[in-house]
Amino acid sequence: MSHSAEYIKNLRVDHVGSLLRPQALKDAFREHRAGALSAGELRARQDEAIAQVVREQVDHGLPIVNDGEYRRQVFLQSFSKVAGFEEWENREIPKRENAKPADVRPAEHTHDGACCGYSPVPLPLRRATRRLELVNNDILDEYAFVKGLTDTPAKVTLIGVDRIIHGYGKPQPQDIYPSLQAFIDDLVRIQRELIAGVAAAGCRYVSIDEPSLTGYVDPASIAEQIARGEDPAQNLSHAIAADNAAIAGHEGVVFGVHLCRGNRQSLWHREGFYDGIAERLFNELNFDRFLLEYDTPRAGSFAPLRFVPKGKIVVLGLITTKVGELETADGLIRRIEEASQYIPVEQLALSPQCGFASVIEGNLLTPDEQWRKIDLMLDVARRVWH
Repeated sequence: MSHSAEYIKNLRVDHVGSLLRPQALKDAFREHRAGALSAGELRARQDEAIAQVVREQVDHGLPIVNDGEYRRQVFLQSFSKVAGFEEWENREIPKRENAKPADVRPAEHTHDGACCGYSPVPLPLRRATRRLELVNNDILDEYAFVKGLTDTPAKVTLIGVDRIIHGYGKPQPQDIYPSLQAFIDDLVRIQRELIAGVAAAGCRYVSIDEPSLTGYVDPASIAEQIARGEDPAQNLSHAIAADNAAIAGHEGVVFGVHLCRGNRQSLWHREGFYDGIAERLFNELNFDRFLLEYDTPRAGSFAPLRFVPKGKIVVLGLITTKVGELETADGLIRRIEEASQYIPVEQLALSPQCGFASVIEGNLLTPDEQWRKIDLMLDVARRVWH
């Protein structure tokens, strides 16, 4: 079944990307890391788990599906098969000193006791060792498998250029790249290769994860940039230009961009309202859908939505993925009504605030709680947008 870009652009529901992994899949990753499971055996376990989670998404009535990011240990890995960053597999994510617990954490959720320690997932933290070159288009592999499972349109998710810069470290003149712009240009080139591959395969929805954009409203992040001798406003300009260059010219593809303030294992890392960047964000970024975290007061009010131009969709991330407590339909509808004071309801949609499992261990809720939240989202969307 064919679905037009216009249909996908105006979907009233979304989910950011990652879904909770079943324990068998988490075990398979651990066994593979320990050398007890071959790459082929791991792939077979992933295939089985993905087929199941795609069936679940279809059965629950989601109009757009994905593979739950089940082939990744962390959302960053859409950019992992890039020559020049070979140290990827040898790094792990440490606990952030400024990571904070979720605003509400039910006592019964111990979640393997792993929420506040080290998560066994790879993280790139090394500078480039050579000019970057794409080795394999992982998101194309992810998309192709899902496409073969269902007629429901599938989305792919990939990390944005600004998040890559922050993850890998900015090169200095003595490194491989003579300037930051030269480094960004190669990042954009590889992003365009990734996107062109899935677009040619029929993908009509590409969602870019750019959580680092909230670093331009977070006081601590702004202070860090200034301490390094950087201009946060200039950094934001680099980010906008790079993301626009990456998505330009891919005809027939809907592009979404997701912003949040941290989500790993129900922790949050940043604060700050959208107000400080909203006018530039909504008017300069050439995305069709803006997936915005709005599940807690840390995001601020809906007033910045007044800057959204006609023709763009704001996906309100009102449903938290950090805890299992279920929102109410009436409460969500009231918040959508509040947002519609600043932007027509026809330009709004609804989603969870982030993925349910940005890293393999997942957030502090159960699969049943995850699916109840998805069902609630679908019910509210039917009631609001008929």
